[in-house]
Order: sequence, then C-alpha cells, then structure tokens
Amino acid sequence: MSEQKELSFEEAMEQLEALVEKLEEGDVPLEKAINYYQEGMKLSKTCSEKLSRVEEQMQQILNEHGEFEPFSVQEEE
Repeated sequence: MSEQKELSFEEAMEQLEALVEKLEEGDVPLEKAINYYQEGMKLSKTCSEKLSRVEEQMQQILNEHGEFEPFSVQEEE
C-alpha cells in the first residue's frame, strides 16, 4: 500500500474491512495473504493511532473560564 496522502479513519477502516473479506474467502495464495496481513496491520495501527489522538483531545474540554480541565466519563453503576 503506497500512501500518497494520510488516510482518514473511515478510509483506513474501509480498506481494512476489504482486506479482511479477502482473507476470509480463504482462496488467497499464501504470499498474497501475508501481504494482506501486513497491510492490514499497518491500517490497524493507523486506526488505533487516530483513535488515541481523538481520545486525548476528548479528555480535555473547556470549562466556563476557558481553561482546559480533564474530562472522564463515569459509568453508571
């Protein structure tokens, strides 16, 4: 996969899903399956990094004084 531009999260997920579908068909030659797997791991890493960045951004929100404060979601018990 030659990345000429940075993929969006959605684009990376679409490509990853397409690779998974190809691998699930089961009639992929071994060499090609290995290439698909390597490409899938790169796409998975891209998605994970993008989610981590968004999570970091979401952990801080502006309070009423315009200052950043940590933000955490508390689940109901």
